Amino acid sequence: MRLKMRRRTMPFVQIAQPSDHRRMAELHSEGFPRGWSTGEITVLAEEPTVTSLVVRSEGGGQQPACGFVMLRQAADEAEILSIAVDQTARGEGFGRALMSQAIRHCQSERLARLILEVDGGNEAAVALYTRLGFREIGRRAGYYENIAGPGAERHDALVMALALL
Repeated sequence: MRLKMRRRTMPFVQIAQPSDHRRMAELHSEGFPRGWSTGEITVLAEEPTVTSLVVRSEGGGQQPACGFVMLRQAADEAEILSIAVDQTARGEGFGRALMSQAIRHCQSERLARLILEVDGGNEAAVALYTRLGFREIGRRAGYYENIAGPGAERHDALVMALALL
């Protein structure tokens, strides 16, 4: 009997183009209770201090983005504004590829640290950030409303930072 092995795709990370903004808005809406519109993504992406990266499966620019990260530089640090990966592609290494490239970008800019905020109830994301070396530096109690809706359990926002220098 032959077992069918699932073929793992190689993430391909690149700078987001304006043609990616609609897909980025779709991904953001899938992952967050209040998604960002294409216009909001475009306005942010056009800021000179913002870097936007997308990840695609192998094939590069011909494939639709299956994830993105946006970060903003301020003084000697950067903050992750948002990161989202297509629900069907989670667990395939796309989030890790995005974060690794974001970290390399910050290092090339000689930034001292990278900061992010994550829903403490998102165990997969917290685990990824911890594996990448992020440490909790703060907490906002009950900041995130569970997607289940009003009256549902609220989760703390974890503020995490990665020292780069």
